[in-house]
Amino acid sequence: MAYWTHTENPIGVFVEKEVGNYFEYSKNNDFGEVPIGWADKYPHKVWVGGLVNDQGYRYARVLKTRAYICVDEDEYGQPVVEKWYFKSHREYVEQ
Repeated sequence: MAYWTHTENPIGVFVEKEVGNYFEYSKNNDFGEVPIGWADKYPHKVWVGGLVNDQGYRYARVLKTRAYICVDEDEYGQPVVEKWYFKSHREYVEQ
């Protein structure tokens, strides 16, 4: 996954520490579409470049120095989460 240039309503950007890829993120506005409880736990979308039929984002909780990214769903419908650390994080200013 790498920097996705078609982010909808971005609110910030970070550089993932391990590989150095840039990721923009936005607010999660899929409250009626995501499984119950996910919208509260994962209030952001991290925009990624994925496969051809991929949705282009992952649900996430972006904090100051790390993010919890839902990378998959297990057989019980629960999120499989990875913790990503940042080298830098910048929130965009609303105009």
